[in-house]
Amino acid sequence: MEELYDGNMELKEIQTLAGHSDRVWSLAWNPATGTSNNPPVLASCSGDKTVRIWEQTPSNRLWHCKAVLEETHTRTVRSCAWSPCGKLLATASFDATTAIWENIGGDFECVSTLEGHENEVKCVSWNASGSLLATCSRDKTVWIWEVMPGNEFECVSVLQGHTQDVKMVKWHPTMDVLFSCSYDNTVKVWAEDGTGDWHCVQSLGESNNGHSSTVWALAFNAEGNRMVTCSDDLTLKIWETDVGGMQSGNDLVSWT
Repeated sequence: MEELYDGNMELKEIQTLAGHSDRVWSLAWNPATGTSNNPPVLASCSGDKTVRIWEQTPSNRLWHCKAVLEETHTRTVRSCAWSPCGKLLATASFDATTAIWENIGGDFECVSTLEGHENEVKCVSWNASGSLLATCSRDKTVWIWEVMPGNEFECVSVLQGHTQDVKMVKWHPTMDVLFSCSYDNTVKVWAEDGTGDWHCVQSLGESNNGHSSTVWALAFNAEGNRMVTCSDDLTLKIWETDVGGMQSGNDLVSWT
């Protein structure tokens, strides 16, 4: 039976993880860890150009740095994300590249470098099945990459629609629908039309109750029928949709 929050829960700091020499930009839990036989693992990325892999020691429950991923990115590492199976880690950097890392025999190796953006890559996101990867950049574009055999990644679409720096990309938790938010004050919804072409199916801006300044980030609930966005206009906005309609492939289903 699910326990309801009774108001008495208190968060307590259990450990401070030190090691990065510059600001830490992003964190990601490895979704395939955290079971009784597989200690929890998380990744952090930083302005110091490195990614650190942290693991909890089962005996004393303290965290230690398992690996430092360095000498690949030449500028700030802005975003990191594990594939749904937990085998690959994608890292996006201001050096205009996205690196793909794989745990091979306990050592993390860079198995692929994705190039194409003109400048800083701000965010990276995997779809629910791990078959697609999205990246976004200060160059105003969003790229969709298809995961191919042998750790190869093929760019299948370059999405152009934002008029300024794209801050974040995020796949819907249950469907291959992509969301991006930008300095241009909008959130854009992207979907594939059945022929392999991706297009913008909705743009959430100030004219339809959207934000009046930069949209920094967005997140979904587990069901995927609600989305929250946060903005430089000092507000959060909650959006809803009909997930059943989205699942039936109705492009006219909108977020309000």
